[in-house]
Amino acid sequence: MYGYGYSDGLYFALLAAMLLSFYASWKVKHTYKKYGDMRSARGITGAQAARIILSRNGLSGIPINQIQGTLSDNYDPRNNTLNLSSDVINGTSPVAIGIACHEVGHAIQNAENYLPAKIRSSVVPVAQIGTNIAFPLIIAGLLLSRLSAGLYQLVYLGIICFGLSTLFHLVTLPLEFNASSRAIKNIEEANILEGEEIGPAKKVLTAAALTYVAALAVSVLQLLRFIAIYGGGNRRR
Repeated sequence: MYGYGYSDGLYFALLAAMLLSFYASWKVKHTYKKYGDMRSARGITGAQAARIILSRNGLSGIPINQIQGTLSDNYDPRNNTLNLSSDVINGTSPVAIGIACHEVGHAIQNAENYLPAKIRSSVVPVAQIGTNIAFPLIIAGLLLSRLSAGLYQLVYLGIICFGLSTLFHLVTLPLEFNASSRAIKNIEEANILEGEEIGPAKKVLTAAALTYVAALAVSVLQLLRFIAIYGGGNRRR
């Protein structure tokens, strides 16, 4: 049998990380809903706030597109576009403005050739492939090793592929924190939000950051469990 006893602690840690992930997701939605109807004093929409900050950073040529969904907002470095959901692009709440300006933060990172952004762009293709084939490789290795011990190497390959997705989460974390920091800094400098209005914007971005922390924790702990359980190969069977 595999070393399950050794991985029991990792199992419970993984469970805790998954609970944190659920909480973080709930916190983002709760904060967004709580302050979503709050109108900022200046009445600036998310799209207008994004355009102000883009212009202040010499990026006035970046288009702002409206997309479907809730909290689906993103910056796409492939075509250099800002994609905002209808609630954010038209919303005048501090949370809508905070989210819009966070995505502008990613556009600024891209324009400045921010190192973590460049690293993530290079990691994305291999991480996507690794995520898609990691579990099939591990399962195939476990099943086929009964026919030939050498085929257990597929399990190791699967673990390596899963590690690529963990790497993606790792390089994403500083990128998201930095984008939020840029957003709040620019909002304050441009006086887009006044007084206590900045609080809800910070809260929704902090909650969003927690989702990335949780995702990294889940990925790291799952990777460690794979190594603990299957890393010994045939010696532990």
